[in-house]
Amino acid sequence: MFSYSNQDLYCEQVALADVAAQAGTPAYVYSSRSILDNYRAYDQAFGELPHQVCYAVKANSSLAVLGLLAKAGAGFDIVSGGELFRVIEAGGDPAKVVFSGVGKTPGEVEYALERGIQSFHCESEAELALIDAKAARRGVKAAFAVRVNPDVDAATHPYISTGLSQHKFGIAIAEAPAVYERAHSFQNLVASGVSCHIGSQILDATPILEAVDKVLALANALRAQGHPIRHLDLGGGLGVAYRPGEKTPGIRSFVETVQGRLREAGLTVLVEPGRSIVGAAGMLLTRVLYRKKNGDREFVIVDAAMNDLIRPSLYRAHHEIIPVRRNSLPPIVADVVGPVCETGDFLARERHMANVMPGDFLAVATAGAYGFVQSSNYNSRPRAPEILVEADRFRVVRQRESYQDLVRGESV
Repeated sequence: MFSYSNQDLYCEQVALADVAAQAGTPAYVYSSRSILDNYRAYDQAFGELPHQVCYAVKANSSLAVLGLLAKAGAGFDIVSGGELFRVIEAGGDPAKVVFSGVGKTPGEVEYALERGIQSFHCESEAELALIDAKAARRGVKAAFAVRVNPDVDAATHPYISTGLSQHKFGIAIAEAPAVYERAHSFQNLVASGVSCHIGSQILDATPILEAVDKVLALANALRAQGHPIRHLDLGGGLGVAYRPGEKTPGIRSFVETVQGRLREAGLTVLVEPGRSIVGAAGMLLTRVLYRKKNGDREFVIVDAAMNDLIRPSLYRAHHEIIPVRRNSLPPIVADVVGPVCETGDFLARERHMANVMPGDFLAVATAGAYGFVQSSNYNSRPRAPEILVEADRFRVVRQRESYQDLVRGESV
């Protein structure tokens, strides 16, 4: 929902120059319409097939974003007790929450049981034993699904690929039947599903479909052995376009393909999209501070840095950087860098870009996922505000941090 009108960049019906002028920079801006459109694309594409769209909270855990999705009927995929707390604070239903992750602590398990979440997605037998013990103390039965590792290559960045045998995630799919069988000895667990997730930013859906076939075969085998499997969680992972013209799997077409494989399965299908719901719905606004040259290298120094958006430094990720107000000057080739005292502090290197001057505003595109959630106070920099646009209005949904916020909780 970001586009130019005349020479000005808009989010929905709000000029981003106005947002930057009033809220300051750096600042994250999200389109509510884009978030809801993407969620509904998943939900509606499944049609009458029993399903649940569990938004992956780790992609963007802003209370305002979670609240939008909760009101739309979304479930949630969490990986920590803190994320569960956020979901509840935003009005989400714990009974529509699935708890993933390899390292759930005893305290997190107790909190999730207390709040009555839908299911634990377990990644080791030791975790199953912990949940059983905690459930027994509360006198309840906990639903679980084993996250299986189907040994499928997601063909994505190695840091966000999770489905191969060398990764820390899940239990090898060949070992899963024995794990479910041994889980019979736990009196306070119910085997309600099978789960998998092979990675993130997947641009070709073929690996996901390969994983679907494997976990469906496993679910059918488990049901034939008497396990009460009711749902199949296919994870998330659909990629978004970070570069102009980059081809990505369409949400509707992907779901329709999955639906064709599962229509006769008699199972409720869960998916856990994150990036594909919020990624393109967000931008990071920043202001040009200086222009400088070192030899023949041109630098555009901005007030956003790696502590605000670490993806370029961490993953060498590409984000388009576009002017908030176009001009007629010839383009330049420059490194876009921030104030943090690290050579690794850059948003782009040798980028063909608009010829901007100090005081101009830039927008870093496709920053709605893994942007603010990975930000930090490195170099004692206050974190940016988050702003939600709704049609022709915008509101600050997270205030910019102050210097006092930097030392809250500390003592000399």
